[in-house]
Amino acid sequence: MDTAHAPAPDPVPTRPAPGHVDVWLVRPPLPGRPPADHHTPRPSGPSHAPRPSGPGHAPLPPGLSSAELRRAASFARPADRAAYATAHTALRQLLGGYLDRPPAALTFVREPCPGCAGPHGRPAVVQAGGGPPLHFSLAHSRGLIAVAVAPRVIGVDVERLPSPETVEACARALHPGEQAELAAAPPGERRAHFGRLWTRKEAYLKALGTGLSRHPRTDYLGSDLRRRPARWAVLDLPAGPEHAAAIAVPGDRPDHVTVRWLPAGLPYGEDVPYGGDAPGANPGGTATRSPRSGSTITRSSR
Repeated sequence: MDTAHAPAPDPVPTRPAPGHVDVWLVRPPLPGRPPADHHTPRPSGPSHAPRPSGPGHAPLPPGLSSAELRRAASFARPADRAAYATAHTALRQLLGGYLDRPPAALTFVREPCPGCAGPHGRPAVVQAGGGPPLHFSLAHSRGLIAVAVAPRVIGVDVERLPSPETVEACARALHPGEQAELAAAPPGERRAHFGRLWTRKEAYLKALGTGLSRHPRTDYLGSDLRRRPARWAVLDLPAGPEHAAAIAVPGDRPDHVTVRWLPAGLPYGEDVPYGGDAPGANPGGTATRSPRSGSTITRSSR
């Protein structure tokens, strides 16, 4: 099995080459703490978006659009507000680096829905001046955020492992083949097994452009690769012991998938071993995947 260590990151991230995927993980701030400073420039001009204040309302990070600020302010729970703000700040910071543009100047649009052609399909970033396409996907669950970037359509999902009660309640929404696999899993492994099934499914539906408007029972994303959707690659990602994560891309499996943690207070991640700590960083690091290693992520060593 081929393994590769990701090179040390440049001052700004470089576009993934054909066949490559970048995945960035970041932890939202703990309740009561402000989001990490991602060094995002403040948008020019006044913003009339509401900014929550008072006990338990940390200042929202600069660089978000008025619509994003309004959306963040609409969350009643401080933890949800912080997670949303951190996720979209990280997304702007990363895409701004890839596209060599100020993060606050990025404009996002929705592609046509594949089902009805309405303007609510996959999110996309407007790329001025042409250049090769850059696709992205954003996901966040309690305690973890994921941003995936690739030169082709991509979907990413991350989920905190659910309680046994939630697994039992939600299992009926799975494909019959997935339900059978889940029922056959040892009781102590069912939470993790369900997490893998669900993140594969959501990543695939996000890349497809339908989201959950396509019933989760329709497509099989279980362990039998021969039964999965044709001409799609769906891969599990390392996301720590409390979460499951996956990506989905159309076509062949990526040659390499690089997973990095985005350290708090730094604009871009450091190449530290998965499970290790960078100075001032969140736990985690870099992992790469060989084209012959199936859905296994090969973790880099020191």
